[in-house]
Amino acid sequence: MQENWSQLLAPAASSLGVPLTAEQLRLFSLYYREIITWNEKINLLSRSSAGDTLLKNFIDSLAVAPFLPGPGCRLLDMGSGGGFPGIPLKIVREGLRVSLLEASRKKTSFLKQVVRKLQLKDITVLHDRAEKLLENTACRGSFDAVVSQAAFKLPQLLALGAPFLAGGGVLIAMKSVNIGAEMAAAEPAAAAAGLSLSASHDLILPITGDPRLILIYKKTVSV
Repeated sequence: MQENWSQLLAPAASSLGVPLTAEQLRLFSLYYREIITWNEKINLLSRSSAGDTLLKNFIDSLAVAPFLPGPGCRLLDMGSGGGFPGIPLKIVREGLRVSLLEASRKKTSFLKQVVRKLQLKDITVLHDRAEKLLENTACRGSFDAVVSQAAFKLPQLLALGAPFLAGGGVLIAMKSVNIGAEMAAAEPAAAAAGLSLSASHDLILPITGDPRLILIYKKTVSV
């Protein structure tokens, strides 16, 4: 899969309702090469299967795109790591205003390099922990969407992510299936944070066949 990942990405994205242009494929190729290069220096992905893992991460990230708010959406990617899902979403939704939040200094250096290399606009890399960033009043209530690719358990994600949302904003959790117990445990956190579960989407990701559950919580009450 590693050798022909670029030929696989376009039809996979289309099946998710996210057709890719030639320019977007070029940006994904640049992003791919940067990750492979940096992965020799810092631990972004398993080195033995980096190419396959990258394709899976690209597809997983793009699965969120149809559920984002409209043009000009202010998006916070919490625990961005190697840039997932924030950078793939920025590539396919140019009008997004993205903030990538990452606690690791080495990973934030990588993210800044990718932003420069791909010449992405309206995207900011934040070297901080979510708990610390919440002390910045300018960041509270300033995003239309918060997303995280399995960086937090659901109760923690809701508690940390909700204060960043503006009224009517959405928190999107990317989860595997069979998380009934985790969802039940998250109900008190959702209520305390002024969030309500507005939609859930069961997906089978193309190529990998991995099941994915996308949960969308809406900010209904300011807390």
